[in-house]
Amino acid sequence: MTRNQLADEKSPYLQQHADNPVNWHPWDEDAFEEARERDVPVFLSVGYSACHWCHVMEEESFEDEATARLLNDNFVPVKVDREERPDVDNVYQKVCQMATGRGGWPLSVFLTPDKRPFFVGTYFPDEPRRGTPSFDEVIESIADAWENKRDELEDRADEWSEGVESANSSELGSLDETPEDDLVVTAAGALVDDADRRNGGFGGGQKFPHPTRLDVLLRAHELTDRDVFLDIVRETADAWIRGGLHDHVGGGFHRYCTDKDWTVPHFEKMLYDNAEIPRVLLDLYRITGEDRYANAARRTFDFLEREMLAPEGAFYSTLSAQSERDGERVEGAFYVWTPQEARETLGDHASLFIDRYGITDEGNFEGSNVLNVSRTVEELANERGEEVEDTREALEAVRERAREVREERPRPDRDEKILASWNGLVVSALASGAVVIDEGYAELAEDVVSFVRETLWEDGTLSRRYKDGEVKVDGYLDDYAFVARGALDLFGATGDADALNFALELGDVILEEFFEDGTLYYTPATGEELVARPQETTDASTPASAGVAADVLVSLSSFDDSFENPARESVETLAAEAERRPVGHESAVLAADRHVDPVEVVPVDQHDAWRDVLANTYAGGALIAPRPPTDKELADDFGENFVEAPVWEGREARDNGTGYVCRSFTCSPPVNPDELAEHLARLRP
Repeated sequence: MTRNQLADEKSPYLQQHADNPVNWHPWDEDAFEEARERDVPVFLSVGYSACHWCHVMEEESFEDEATARLLNDNFVPVKVDREERPDVDNVYQKVCQMATGRGGWPLSVFLTPDKRPFFVGTYFPDEPRRGTPSFDEVIESIADAWENKRDELEDRADEWSEGVESANSSELGSLDETPEDDLVVTAAGALVDDADRRNGGFGGGQKFPHPTRLDVLLRAHELTDRDVFLDIVRETADAWIRGGLHDHVGGGFHRYCTDKDWTVPHFEKMLYDNAEIPRVLLDLYRITGEDRYANAARRTFDFLEREMLAPEGAFYSTLSAQSERDGERVEGAFYVWTPQEARETLGDHASLFIDRYGITDEGNFEGSNVLNVSRTVEELANERGEEVEDTREALEAVRERAREVREERPRPDRDEKILASWNGLVVSALASGAVVIDEGYAELAEDVVSFVRETLWEDGTLSRRYKDGEVKVDGYLDDYAFVARGALDLFGATGDADALNFALELGDVILEEFFEDGTLYYTPATGEELVARPQETTDASTPASAGVAADVLVSLSSFDDSFENPARESVETLAAEAERRPVGHESAVLAADRHVDPVEVVPVDQHDAWRDVLANTYAGGALIAPRPPTDKELADDFGENFVEAPVWEGREARDNGTGYVCRSFTCSPPVNPDELAEHLARLRP
């Protein structure tokens, strides 16, 4: 029996378990070979480094010698980082949801030596609790069943494996026709029904940000001018910015809130949230012109650059929810405040800080306070008899002082692996920031793309993860799709030919490795074979990779006709499910909308002037495709084949205008930048 095998793994999550008395294996063939030789089941535990309940289960069970002995004697334990191996997580999460009606992390699965699941759950406590058996009881019961009721477990393994394979094959239907052109409005109507109009967000319990839902609502508002769509976006974004989801001192956003009114967050900070949220806020700023949205996006970018940027030029993955306080690891300790601490450390403006963020002796989280905006700047200025601008400056000063004070506290752990997919999302956000806020963000985005190309991209294959000089795991669909989308957005912001060409190269691999008979699979055709080939069509914490990939294929078809048919087929396949259940399939809705109602903005000259106008103009889902002014310059900069690209053919510079606006294959005459908004409105259905 081998000992714990995680010491040489680079994943911070696996490293956290390298000293457990459990004889963990990484997910590899050696683990399953040992299970076959010993004729014992595999215990699979899936989590990630910032997962609170993963840490709890480790402390209660995996660090316990007696529990470890039970596991080691009766099973081959395998530990998986879901952020490195989302394919494994995807398959067995589906099993968990089918069998129990819910999922989550830590995910606990018992498998036959040939990877078929027969028992599944999430967190199990160390003592029986509220009808949930203890983990020791679970593993003792399964060990006994493996010995004495093996046939029943094998039958269940067959049934569940067939079930997850069937679920994957039936998850996507096919319209066999172009999706309806009002799908985005229909989806927005469904989101209105699910919206919490009192507190912002969606649903009545825990609140996740769901940025892609707001994308759909903004697109529907553009198409219809219905106020309710924009109102829900503003209510939700204001709840993000005002409440505990937002880190008011350091910038950025936590993962979700544990209550319906956005007061107390789950304190992890995930790279993907801090990419997707500011991107939506910048679109909302374009529509409303209200500075609070741009300011929150800017502070998020500041946070990313200050706390998450690796020396290599890309961004780390997560910050943990826990940090040390009084010798123990405590959730939220880095972020919370008491009135006494504020008065002792923040100087003359302490009372302003306390009033602004509602800091009380009772607190709103375990005797301390998660900062929530309690009074507006205008209310504070009126109470103090000050000018609003003076109060605003004082708040900025005390917030900066609070950040300095907080930096003296023990910091949360940082997961320093670099993931291609999440960095692709950051590139899209920074590209938007470069247009709306500061051109300098384009340099950060370019650095990320350069890192991906130079480190993770080799011989036409994209790797998923980099950590401490090690490149590992062949990329999945989200890696290719999110990086391609980021490269396209960067091209739109800068006109950089290398970014466009990289997106096209990634698109070629999407077709070769992930696209088959209208379906976009999550794993490459040449990848590891699991009990089922997973798909990712439902939006969760990140946009669904299939939806984003379809959207990318539609965009790339504007530059290369070879993408046209696969784009159409993938959209038709995804739209079938989106029409049945639009909530949860927003990425598919957006891809379908781009397919049936494409918008192209083609700046041909004066790119800076066009960027200035686009900074204040919402063009929902528009492909921004800057073009050199002549065919010769186009061929020199991009290559001869681009002269006949559909989006650029015949659209060289003219004396009477410097660009074109097209919608649903109807184009404006040559226009100047200041005419952009007028022509977008004129071409709107």
